[in-house]
Amino acid sequence: MPEKNSSASTNGTSASKTKKEDAKQPKQHATPMLDELESGPWPSFVTGLKRLRDSQDKQYAPMMNDLLGQLEHSYEEKLGFWKGGVVSVYGYGGGIIPRFSEVAEKFPESKEFHTLRVMPPAGFHYDTKIMRQLCDIWEEYGSGLIAFHGQTGNIMFQGATTENTQKAFDALNEIGFDLGGAGPCMRTGMSCVGAARCEMSNYDEQRALRSIINEYLDEMHRPAMPYKFKFKFSGCPNDCVNSVQRADFAVIGTWRDDMKVNQDEVKAYVGKVGRKYMIDSVISMCPTRALSLNDDDTLEVDNQSCVRCMHCLNVMPKALSPGDDKGATILIGGKRALKVGDLMGMVIVPFFKLQTDEDYDKLTEFAGEVMEFFSDNALEHERIGETIDRIGLPAFLEAMGIDPDPNMVSHPRTSSYVRTDDFTEEAEKYFERKKEKEAEEAEQTVAAE
Repeated sequence: MPEKNSSASTNGTSASKTKKEDAKQPKQHATPMLDELESGPWPSFVTGLKRLRDSQDKQYAPMMNDLLGQLEHSYEEKLGFWKGGVVSVYGYGGGIIPRFSEVAEKFPESKEFHTLRVMPPAGFHYDTKIMRQLCDIWEEYGSGLIAFHGQTGNIMFQGATTENTQKAFDALNEIGFDLGGAGPCMRTGMSCVGAARCEMSNYDEQRALRSIINEYLDEMHRPAMPYKFKFKFSGCPNDCVNSVQRADFAVIGTWRDDMKVNQDEVKAYVGKVGRKYMIDSVISMCPTRALSLNDDDTLEVDNQSCVRCMHCLNVMPKALSPGDDKGATILIGGKRALKVGDLMGMVIVPFFKLQTDEDYDKLTEFAGEVMEFFSDNALEHERIGETIDRIGLPAFLEAMGIDPDPNMVSHPRTSSYVRTDDFTEEAEKYFERKKEKEAEEAEQTVAAE
């Protein structure tokens, strides 16, 4: 009998303790509008936020609960309730995106929800140990919410209090990670996996990225530009990191000799899919009609007409591959929205050889010259594409010491009232300059070998 009473007493104490613990847990906010975002066929970010909220053993559950509440409130009121401010870590002027709630009295646990932008490894190479360490750090000091990766390429650690920002950075720094760019500065660079595992790569993307980041790191951590400046590196015109659309300085791999063709693989492909499919899906899809299929199932390529659209190489990677004279095209001015609307990068250097140490040094030096021009000539909150649009491409080329080239023409003139009586003379000058440049590069290649 005494044992029974003792057991009952213990159960009563346990039940009482559970009730007290439940009382400490905040009541979950109703989110009927956010719930609708989970009803479609696609994965929803709301599901991820709820999963973090429902992890009651985690210290960040209350923060995520109030975050969902504030987001629902924003949907109801059709207003955003976040304001900026100044939050940084010792020695850095950028890298943190401050977010303070304007409705903190209603949602106190998410009154501070700062984001740390963290530089990823070049080419996005991680191992499982590093991934676990990153997650452990953010579970301890942040909300647990991580995005791989933002449009600039950063790892986005979202949701930290002002107090924990420095602690999180110190922990990240200990395992070898640094803050990325935020604010009017050089932003974190981004490169495709490229030479590490892609047969279409035309230069060492990771080396190009690290060369520029290492040289101009102060431009990232101590914002001193009129506005943001982004670098992106793609190993071929497939442009897997969207550099043409999103980068102020885009480096896209290309080649200037003939595309390589393995005729045996071409025949094998035709034998596998049939001539009709080959003609419909490869030959007819060439935008400049540079391909033709011979009667013996070999492929003929008009390399002078090829515009490097990459379609045929993507469809037949065993049969077709980039040429041997590899390098990159540099485009300037890609951006989204604001002032003059979306801009695609414009060709500034049609072919930039990237093979020797000297070549990569020249690329780094040229990048510095472009950023210096941007810092000296751009208006506040103006991207370099908008600066060039405002002052004109000829002024930019003159400042950079670059000769005009037909490849820089984004579209022909819409007016036919243009003098062309000196066209032949100017064309001869262009071809002469091109011949001299090719001879110079050939001499450099021989000297390097």
